[in-house]
Amino acid sequence: MQYKMANPVKGTIGEIKYRCRIEWRNGAFVADEPPSAGGQDEGPDPFTLFLSSVVSCTLATLRMYIDRKGWNIPNIAMNANMYQVTRNGQLVTHVDKDLYFLSPVSAEQREKLVSIAKACPVSRLLEGDIILTTLVGEGADVAPEMLARNPIDS
Repeated sequence: MQYKMANPVKGTIGEIKYRCRIEWRNGAFVADEPPSAGGQDEGPDPFTLFLSSVVSCTLATLRMYIDRKGWNIPNIAMNANMYQVTRNGQLVTHVDKDLYFLSPVSAEQREKLVSIAKACPVSRLLEGDIILTTLVGEGADVAPEMLARNPIDS
């Protein structure tokens, strides 16, 4: 097995509801919940982060393809949202992606780009089987640099 990320995404939380410090390979940001959920809305909530992953992966994948083809499509935009329903006792999540070409594209280009948008790595990940594993560690098992950080520091 080889992890996708060279270094894991790290998160810490202190006593401020529900502010999390998220660290990635090149920096840190705050994730939070909206006031309606008891947070301070000082950063994106988990669902916003999830949808941001879908949007950024789709747009970057399209940009790579457009550049490789040498097509003159300078700007693309996308909206994403989601809803959940229960069917046969199972929670089913629907993610809607609205793709906008901000300059003219041919019917052939449009068809190919929609196909490419559906095949971005995050979209493929979501359509495959996902297994979540939670390992638990305490005190000495946690990396010292994570214990030393205050999650409200930016």
